[in-house]
Amino acid sequence: MGWWLVDADTLAGSRFVVSSLAEATAALKTLDRAAASHPGERAWLDAHLPAYRERLAGDPVTGLLVRAGLGRAWNADFLTPTPTGDGGLTFEEELARVRETPAEEARAHLAVSLDGRLPARLDRSDLPERAAEILRWVWTETVLPGWPRRRRVLEADIVARTAQLGRGGWAAALNGMRPGMRWLGEGRLQINSRDHPPREASGAQLLFVPVTPDRGWVAWDTPPAPGPGRPGHHRYAVVYPCSGALAGTDRVPVPEPLGRLLGSARAAVLCLLGTPMSTTQLVALTGQGLGSVGRHLRVLLDAGLVRRRRAGRSVLYYRTDAGEVLVGARGNG
Repeated sequence: MGWWLVDADTLAGSRFVVSSLAEATAALKTLDRAAASHPGERAWLDAHLPAYRERLAGDPVTGLLVRAGLGRAWNADFLTPTPTGDGGLTFEEELARVRETPAEEARAHLAVSLDGRLPARLDRSDLPERAAEILRWVWTETVLPGWPRRRRVLEADIVARTAQLGRGGWAAALNGMRPGMRWLGEGRLQINSRDHPPREASGAQLLFVPVTPDRGWVAWDTPPAPGPGRPGHHRYAVVYPCSGALAGTDRVPVPEPLGRLLGSARAAVLCLLGTPMSTTQLVALTGQGLGSVGRHLRVLLDAGLVRRRRAGRSVLYYRTDAGEVLVGARGNG
């Protein structure tokens, strides 16, 4: 298995962050594989895959670069730089790290992802520029139009993971974050089920980065050589697909009788509360404003259909038995 050695201080100082570049990279992976994991992603692919294929048909070198660098078990490192942990960076600021990669380094990373066999067509100096341009195209054409909602979904996932951490510890928050990942205890974080030697991550900045497509990977920075002006700071990151319902774009189905009784917007909130959720998650999933969700929750609380409890810094809402009966009822005419 592949696992990292993580001491208690590193784990305690870890952070969840949102990265627009990671979101665009995950979207590029989805476009290149042309495979959807849920109906919402299928609709997104149907909308953007023809234009993506048309673009690469006119630029076969970039197409080969994407397949070589992102379409294999091991990503070319320069295409998936480790996030800095500064959630305030713009997409262009993050993208600059890809564009500014030395050409020789980019070729070396591709050779690793290709088991040492770099095709002659990729033995060129403009690979970082080409990689940056296809990532910018994916961001501008396919991600940016829906980025406000995507960002709300990512932030909601972070709230949910933080709540899991508060309730059940690191095992609850990390187990199943990505395929093969689980907390083994005694400072060992299994990141996948592959046969890789362990890596010493103690003392690093540890980041967890959600993305909405069903794609994930790990990344790390090589610690710089010690010396004046060169601190030994380095980073490890786990990029993971956000959980289940949060990743989808479809609205929760509301039974027609319940919608007539409560109103469709309020009924949608109640239907989502089969598992505890925060207001941030509900805003992301319903598309309603924060004020509207808050008003619906107040009415549902007063009616005894939901309750709330605190989990760490978050307040989670969930259905009562009466709420379960109401959602489960089906009119027979």
